[in-house]
Amino acid sequence: MADMKRIPGDHLGAYFEAFTKRYLLDAAPERVDVEVLEPRWGDWRAVEGVRLMGITYDPHESALEFELEPGDHRVYHPVDVWVVEEPDGFVSGIDLVRADGTREVVRIQRMGVQRVD
Repeated sequence: MADMKRIPGDHLGAYFEAFTKRYLLDAAPERVDVEVLEPRWGDWRAVEGVRLMGITYDPHESALEFELEPGDHRVYHPVDVWVVEEPDGFVSGIDLVRADGTREVVRIQRMGVQRVD
């Protein structure tokens, strides 16, 4: 059963660095969707079904960066970060709240081993 837990701001860098090293730097691709829930402008998909290559946190810019195959997606000034963590430690979901109240919901899906011909 998956657990939902809050990641404190001062732990974001170390938490996502460990997740990236353990799950994203192997031959098995993971796919990600990012949905933005903006109170004034409505809901929209910022990213859909692209390969996730890493997640990092830049404390100088206060930005959580999703390194994606076609280009990066950044969430600036997250004030609240929650993750859905599977029993083996894999993060299948991230719920971010930005300083302006906008939420971003990230879903990460394991795709299995990528075939190399």
